[in-house]
Amino acid sequence: MTTRPLGRPVPGEGQDGLYSQSWFPLCLSTEPGPGRVLGVDFLGGRVAVFRGAAGGPARVVSGYCAHLGADLSVGHVEGERLRCRYHGWRYDGGGVCTATGTGEPVPPRARLFSFPSRESHGIVWAFNGRRPLFDVPGLPVPPDELLLRHTVLDEAPVDPWLVAAQTMDVQHFLLQHGFALDDGDDPNDTVTATAHSMGYPLRLTTPEKHRLDLRVEIHGTNVFRQTGTLDGRWFCWLTALRSVRPGVSRPYFVLGARRAEGGADPAEDEAFLDRAIGVMMGMLADDAPVLLTLHFRPGLLTRSDRALARYLEYVRRHPRAHPAREDIS
Repeated sequence: MTTRPLGRPVPGEGQDGLYSQSWFPLCLSTEPGPGRVLGVDFLGGRVAVFRGAAGGPARVVSGYCAHLGADLSVGHVEGERLRCRYHGWRYDGGGVCTATGTGEPVPPRARLFSFPSRESHGIVWAFNGRRPLFDVPGLPVPPDELLLRHTVLDEAPVDPWLVAAQTMDVQHFLLQHGFALDDGDDPNDTVTATAHSMGYPLRLTTPEKHRLDLRVEIHGTNVFRQTGTLDGRWFCWLTALRSVRPGVSRPYFVLGARRAEGGADPAEDEAFLDRAIGVMMGMLADDAPVLLTLHFRPGLLTRSDRALARYLEYVRRHPRAHPAREDIS
């Protein structure tokens, strides 16, 4: 067995004031209802997520008023505008100040940082950058045919890319989880990649004899997408982590199944989701004691770490930025 040094360290989120340029989950779509504003800790600062009174898309802007820095999440929505509670400055969905509370002219530079945002899979997402480099990963089943469940966990003392690294650590599937890969399969040899994603097919049997036939992928450095079958039935599993601040993230989970044709058996749909959640959350429970205590220091890797080594190099090269830093801090 040969080993080799891994090389330079993997940068932590927030190192040198920079974060991965990726889509991050901020909240569930149900949280900022019509006419509501929500404050969210993000990228070492704070953002405001709001939706106009008539509904429409959720907007994501820097969380502090351009006037004196009041937290906009304690303000409210007037029509389609976000109103600062302190002095009544109002902002449109693009972060532009449209009026002051006194009626005086708006200063020319009075605007908030407006994050590119999307709503997908029941989550409000924001991209760390002025323009997205790629799209929020989709699913191969139309939304109206999907039954989705969401789980949001508390903040965890770990960077998102480190959680995603478990997908590329083939050894941990075998040694920690006790999975049995199909004869002749070695995911290390089937990894494919784009500029902003990596993945491979994964076919295995769990110790409880569940059969999984999957495509697993990492998008950006923080979004894990899994599609395929559990015991012959299609399902999907999405894990996305928000960078709250350096070394801290908040995980969001989406698990989905295709509804029975014509809604024929909703009870069986729910029972299948229960079973799938049990399998996937069981894996997470297996990983948690390690991830929550891990002092990650990639040193000597072996041949069995080929996919992991490739992923860590991918993270090193992934674009990093923080154009909103001055506005959200």
